[in-house]
Amino acid sequence: MKLIVKDQQGRDTGELEVQFPIVENRKGTQAVHETIVAYRAAQRQGTACTKTMGEVNGTGKKPWRQKGTGRARSGSFASPLWRGGGVVFGPKPRDFEKRVNKSARQLAIRKAISSRLQAGDVVVVEELAIAAPKTKEMARLLSALQLKGSVLVVTQDLNSNLALSIRNLPGIELTSSHSLNTYQVLRYDKLLFTRSAFSQLEQRLMN
Repeated sequence: MKLIVKDQQGRDTGELEVQFPIVENRKGTQAVHETIVAYRAAQRQGTACTKTMGEVNGTGKKPWRQKGTGRARSGSFASPLWRGGGVVFGPKPRDFEKRVNKSARQLAIRKAISSRLQAGDVVVVEELAIAAPKTKEMARLLSALQLKGSVLVVTQDLNSNLALSIRNLPGIELTSSHSLNTYQVLRYDKLLFTRSAFSQLEQRLMN
């Protein structure tokens, strides 16, 4: 498979041969699912906490005597039936992490990139150079490349001027090729790579 390489004005400047083996058919679908589920689970803080009956602050005195009042018997002010009482089977701090082995993660990102390549959602530019942090300049560049909707911009190394130019554009995110993950690959409408970033990603996918 070959990709057209463009410049910052949207003109074709050459071609780039895809080096890593494309994952076809339904192979890798389960690996993608497991990796995405694990990634989203890892984003959960797991800090929700409720108090049990034994942890509620208050006296241990019996509210009223057992018999003779005409009311239902009650043994504690911390009863889950009472307002301010303990919570039965409520959430406690926990770790939601799910483990996915390295080969499955590798297959998942290769499958995700392969799907986006086959769908024509990957755009490669020779380089992304912005002299000063200007949102208008980045918006013009995206327009020249005919990129609409949400876009993930992938560079070899994070550049401060580029990061500042992107941060005020809704739906646009910047990342580096060595930290790119399966969730990011599938989340955005288009993927914009610099030539060096795509080459670095290929090396990562062939290991």
